Amino acid sequence: MNDTEIDEALVRSLLHEQHPDLAGLGLRRVAAGWDNQLWRLGQELAVRLPRTERAPTLLRKEHRWLPVLAPRLPLPVPTPVRVGEPSPRFPGPWNIARWVRGEPADRTPISDGRRAADTLAGFLRALHRPAPPEAPVSGDRGVPLRTLADGFAGTLQSVAASVAVADIQHIWDEAVAAPDWQGPPLWLHGDLHPANVVVEDGTLSGVIDFGDICAGDPATDLAAAWVLLPAGAASGFFEAYGCADEATLKRARGWAVLRGLSLVGIGQAWERGLPGGQRTWGPAGRAALERVLTDR
Repeated sequence: MNDTEIDEALVRSLLHEQHPDLAGLGLRRVAAGWDNQLWRLGQELAVRLPRTERAPTLLRKEHRWLPVLAPRLPLPVPTPVRVGEPSPRFPGPWNIARWVRGEPADRTPISDGRRAADTLAGFLRALHRPAPPEAPVSGDRGVPLRTLADGFAGTLQSVAASVAVADIQHIWDEAVAAPDWQGPPLWLHGDLHPANVVVEDGTLSGVIDFGDICAGDPATDLAAAWVLLPAGAASGFFEAYGCADEATLKRARGWAVLRGLSLVGIGQAWERGLPGGQRTWGPAGRAALERVLTDR
């Protein structure tokens, strides 16, 4: 987003300048997210500073909507508690949010599938409520899958050497042919994959990174049955979720293969030393594809 070097001295100076009552807390850099650099502040808070062009918009969206949704959600989420304004020290907005305990699932995968299936289903039942007219919408989340056909084809082609192309194409075709979502636009997380949830004691303990929060088709989030949960857990998840018809299941499988392919592509970028690559995302994507291909 900019050329500013984000180090401890800068973060500490921003806190002294805009939130001096928090400036004396311990400060420790932790693994960066896709869009933001993350610093743990004391035991209960985190400082998030944007590092991509889109990140400031996502931070503002979280700051607007996550405090509205968080009280009804049964898992911890990084609710923003303070906002940082652009200044001569740092040109972008930033925020301070609640720290969510746990290890990202791309590094410590969920192992207790039954318990995690119930937990994830409860979280999504609570989240998936009709959104107000002013809720954000997305061009690539919560939308009819046919609108993403070109992106799917390009992603599939780019990773074709390492995936079961024909089987994936069949699941995608079934998903595109399924009837569209007929209900009202529901609140969605929009980006449920292993790097955006955290794990403790083998099960889901929190959901993070709500930058893609939007309203639309819940099948987008229901893909998490295969993208997040271990093999064999999807059926228990859908039984606990309780309100997904066959068309929604087909669309959810389509979203799962789309997300899995994207994760594989980002993993391959890391293997090739390209910008934006993530070491742990490739294995997570291949595991997701294996699960959705097996569970048909």
